[in-house]
Parts: sequence; structure tokens; C-alpha cells
Amino acid sequence: MVKIHACGLNFADLLMIKGKYQDTPAVPFTLGLELSGTIEAVGPGADSSLTGKNVAVFAGQGGLAEYGCFPVDRCVVMPENMSFAEAAAFQVAYGTSHVALDYKARLQAGETLLVLGAAGGVGLTAVEIGKRMGARVIAVARGAAKLDVARKAGADICIDAEVDDLREQIKALGGADVVYDAVGGDLFRAAFRATNPDGRILAIGHASGDVPQIPANHLLVKNISVLGLYWGGYMKFKPSVLTDSMAQLFSWFAEGGLTPHISHELPLERADEALELLKSRRSTGKVVVTMHSPA
Repeated sequence: MVKIHACGLNFADLLMIKGKYQDTPAVPFTLGLELSGTIEAVGPGADSSLTGKNVAVFAGQGGLAEYGCFPVDRCVVMPENMSFAEAAAFQVAYGTSHVALDYKARLQAGETLLVLGAAGGVGLTAVEIGKRMGARVIAVARGAAKLDVARKAGADICIDAEVDDLREQIKALGGADVVYDAVGGDLFRAAFRATNPDGRILAIGHASGDVPQIPANHLLVKNISVLGLYWGGYMKFKPSVLTDSMAQLFSWFAEGGLTPHISHELPLERADEALELLKSRRSTGKVVVTMHSPA
């Protein structure tokens, strides 16, 4: 049983409300994929020394509450220098980007990484992790304010998503070796055409609502690989991918190598406003809902 201090919101929460997420629970359920808090009690067979530990939890549901009961293997002890808000904002965004770039795309130092939606919850972490892995990072986002956030996260080059010919701008910069796409739609189509031979495209999500159709003949002509990633899915069939990744990420955080960006922090009674920030795309990085204040 966890006394919940904070819950990080994700685009998946909006899809769950509509019943369109691939892992939408049966109703009734409580929103909130990821959370942080303090373990207050453990069930039979669990390690009693965990009581009192501060943990980050990838729960899949139940985060927008004051208390919750979760499987013990979903609870990861937080680094001592990590706040509850940072822990609640950490696992899905950083985990998605690290597994995508390292495990799936095998991003190499010196390659060019193109991040679409670079100021969003996962996009911003892709910029930060890609830079840490030694890539040259091109960030695409809408508007000067969002591009400034991406630049501060480490982007080498920033391009406004509203430019007339995104494809030509990317090609003029040498093209992309790896594309990280959580947006879909026209941005995906432009990036696809600017991907270098032997490039890898990571299909992370389709926040635009437009799921692009990929011409297979173009894939074979340019030797391009399209790699789908549903981060939470590994929990069911290969959990070691997630646990190994999270161990690396928490180590980087403890060393001061990662800086979660939280643009908004609202109390539980304003959770509807917090969700609206995601829906209207007025947030950058993560939106966090807070419950109990730590003692």
C-alpha cells in the first residue's frame, strides 16, 4: 500500500478517457499510469523492509488517488536526491526514450537524431538522452517558447514545426539517421522522406490523431527500418528490458545527469485542469498532480 504524493500525467490518460488506449482497464478505474509515494504497508510474502521507502511506481492505473495498492515488483526505490514530483514524472517519459534510442534503435555517437514533438513529455527526454548518448540532435516543435525548452534540454538545432518544407530543411542539414516520432501525421511524412539510407524510424505515438500509412516500397529502396515501441508492453513479455533501462536512468539521475522538466504542478482537486493542459498542448515536458505533502 502506497501513500501517494504525486502522479505524472501522460497522453495515454487522455486516450483512456475515450477508451482508445491499447491497455484501457475495464471501467470503473482510476486514471494515472505513474506515481510516487511512500510504502505504508506490504502484503504477505513481500519484503517488510520496504515499509517506509519512497518509491516510483509504474502502475498502469490508480495514480490519481491519495492511496493505492500495487504489485511490489512495480515499485522502484527512488534515488535520495529525487523529489516526489520528479519521480512521478520520470519513468514513462525517460523509460520510453531510453528503451527506444538504446535498445530499439541502437543510436550511435555522431549520428543525427531527429525528434518530433521535442517539447512534449517524451520528446524532451529523447532530446536529453540522445544528447547524452553523443548524437547530434535536431528538435522539431511548435513555436519559439517550446523550441527554447528543447534547446535548453540539449538540442543542437531547432526547427519550428510550422515551416513550409520541413523535409527540405532536414535534408539540408544532412538528413536524419534516427527519427523519434510521437506525433505522426504530416510531421512523420516529412521526416520519413528526409531519413537517410539505413536509417531507423521510431514510432512512439500519434498525438496528432493522424496515424500515417508507410509505403513499404520506400522502406526497401532506402533500407529504412520502422520500429514500433509500446514501453509498457515489455512489462508483460520481457520486463528485464524495463528494469535494466530504469537502473541506468536512475543512476544517471543520481549522478546529476538528467533533469526532468515539469511545466505544471497542480493539486488533486484540479486534476481536470491538469488533463486539459495536456489536451490543449499548453504544457511542455510533464504535468504532475500532487496529493499528500511529504512529512
